[in-house]
Amino acid sequence: MILKIFTEPPIENNNYLLIDELSKEAVLIDCSSADKNVKNVLDEAGAKLKYILLTHGHFDHVAGIRPTDAKIVMHEDDLRILNQANIYLPMFGIPEITIPKIDIYIKDGDILKLGDNEIKVIHTPGHTPGGVCYLTDKMLFSGDTIFRESVGRCDLEGGDFVQIVDSIKTKIFTLPDDITIYPGHGRITDVAWEKLHNNFM
Repeated sequence: MILKIFTEPPIENNNYLLIDELSKEAVLIDCSSADKNVKNVLDEAGAKLKYILLTHGHFDHVAGIRPTDAKIVMHEDDLRILNQANIYLPMFGIPEITIPKIDIYIKDGDILKLGDNEIKVIHTPGHTPGGVCYLTDKMLFSGDTIFRESVGRCDLEGGDFVQIVDSIKTKIFTLPDDITIYPGHGRITDVAWEKLHNNFM
């Protein structure tokens, strides 16, 4: 698979584009900006966007979603948070958006297909009630659940520090050590490093 990373201002969100080279199907994990570079990469690869996979419903992870043929995917427990996006967007100088309609609600253990590849949904509440990670091909896209040597903030609506620690210990630290973690903000890490160096655990 092809992986492209787009880091978007103003909060430096990491958005991840995965393209299956055989089927030419693609997924975008989080969509912070309507970035023309995403379209350019898709066009160059001759690929079509199948899904926009949201790790959670916070405004900075959905601000770039525009009308699309791609299916928008999220956990239903974050619907309230998604619907509040326009309260926060103007605070960061981002225009209000049309709140996207969720096409597919996912739950823990669900499998999405990208060509012959499987993308597993791992429900990791704590940063938000419906926060999820997506696991495929030894890559974990963790949204704001875990960062390099840190965790997502839990002082916003729906946040729960005890819950996020439990999610990380039982859902992420039980994965193989060589799983690479691609977080919603900041630097890439891996399971082995976080077990040793994440002081929040």
